[in-house]
Amino acid sequence: MTAPFPTRRQEDWRYADLEALKPVWEQFADPVTLTVGAGESFEEVWLPFAEDVQLRRVQLALGAGAKARIFALNSAPVYGRIELEVSLEEGADFELYAANIGTGLSTNEIVTTLKHLGVAGRSRQVVRSVLNGKAAGSYLGKVEVARGAQQTDAEQSVKAMLLDCGATANCKPELEIFADDVKCAHGATVGELDPMQLFYAQSRGMDAAAARALLLEGFVMGLWESASEPGVISDAAREALRTVSSSPGRGGGPAKLVEGGSCQA
Repeated sequence: MTAPFPTRRQEDWRYADLEALKPVWEQFADPVTLTVGAGESFEEVWLPFAEDVQLRRVQLALGAGAKARIFALNSAPVYGRIELEVSLEEGADFELYAANIGTGLSTNEIVTTLKHLGVAGRSRQVVRSVLNGKAAGSYLGKVEVARGAQQTDAEQSVKAMLLDCGATANCKPELEIFADDVKCAHGATVGELDPMQLFYAQSRGMDAAAARALLLEGFVMGLWESASEPGVISDAAREALRTVSSSPGRGGGPAKLVEGGSCQA
């Protein structure tokens, strides 16, 4: 049965490109369900594919002591969405390393819900966005800590780099905690390339596009360092960054830091 088509009244879809999504909704509406058994390990790399509209919806259940890592690149030319719901039993460990890279008029979103259900669960979410033109990139991430899920350790790190005044980054890390012995942290930063770093790179013989690409690689490429086989996603990310950096960024200006809120620039 196809899930109902979403509306912008739903918080998870408020920034989505629903007009682009509508023609392909029935193909992608129902989420894929994955289960990682107790004590098992799981790792996947999610790469963009050829379609203009790219939708990936996954429900992931981690048993006691299970470990899962996902490395994701979201760079659809029109609309891309990664939607992930994870439940963690006692001692489970989950890590997400993901990037939105958008150009032109594209919209790319990463939407996550992590449910810590058991004692001593651990989660890490690290998301980076690079956007030029009038592209939009969003991260909406909710961490829920259930009653009794003591010693939970959860972190969200969200940073966005805007290369043009028309680009938009939407960041909403969120915590909902019903246990009293936990360690949870989140934060979001939206900023621009440092003009002094650009000047330094260009003074060493790089043209403007190459200098931007180099700085952007430093911002994004560390996401993939811990992957078992980082080569394919690193190459895809590098190619996407070259495309984004080929149009002039505005650069300069201090980053804007928002803790636990919604930030738009």
